Amino acid sequence: MPDFSERFWEIDSLRGIAIILMVISNFATDLAYFNIANLSSGFWWLFARLTAAIFLFLVGVSLAISYGKRGDDFKHYLKRGTKIFSWGLAVTAVTWLFLREDLILFGVLHLIGISIILSYPFLKRRYNSFIYGVSAILVGLYLPNIIVATKWLLPLGLAPANYRYIDYFPIFPWVGVILIGLFFGNILYHGHKRKISIPDYSNRTKLLQFLGRNSLLIYLVHQPILIGILTLLGLAYF
Repeated sequence: MPDFSERFWEIDSLRGIAIILMVISNFATDLAYFNIANLSSGFWWLFARLTAAIFLFLVGVSLAISYGKRGDDFKHYLKRGTKIFSWGLAVTAVTWLFLREDLILFGVLHLIGISIILSYPFLKRRYNSFIYGVSAILVGLYLPNIIVATKWLLPLGLAPANYRYIDYFPIFPWVGVILIGLFFGNILYHGHKRKISIPDYSNRTKLLQFLGRNSLLIYLVHQPILIGILTLLGLAYF
């Protein structure tokens, strides 16, 4: 989703695969939300989280690549993070209009926007990013055991009892996935140079690269399109 760097075809391709998986996952969520098919547990629950993990891992890798090119440019990361977070707020506003009780308060765009800014101190501290990444995941696995009476702590991973959500990616544990991606990105693309030798499939993956370069746009428009189709078919009702 973040378009940070001079292109590495393999990263764009992997992000393209991730956005396809996310569209599939979100379509399954739509079918479950409108009681069309029960696709919210078991395989589909795991599929959604693995897809999100791949996507967020690549955000971290992209941050490392960006740092290798731009260096210590905090204004760039602040601007980029604020822009994506603002898109998250737009999603919140739209879901408030149409879903009300099920509005998205801290979804994947909110998380990515905040995480781009929070990750700044770790851009040149590769081992710290791994240690703090693992720690954030462990904290995030524990926090659901704590029940709070307010939604103001949702960004941290603390939720009221029986909180219902359709897109919820709190800082803990998910920023940890981004930080671990940052760690591996600093190893594999240190100094904005590919450190491993891979076969060149750039000419065979142009569609995936295109999807990867436009992942933010695809993310923003795919749900209105999917829900619009379900509505036209008479399967979705608000």
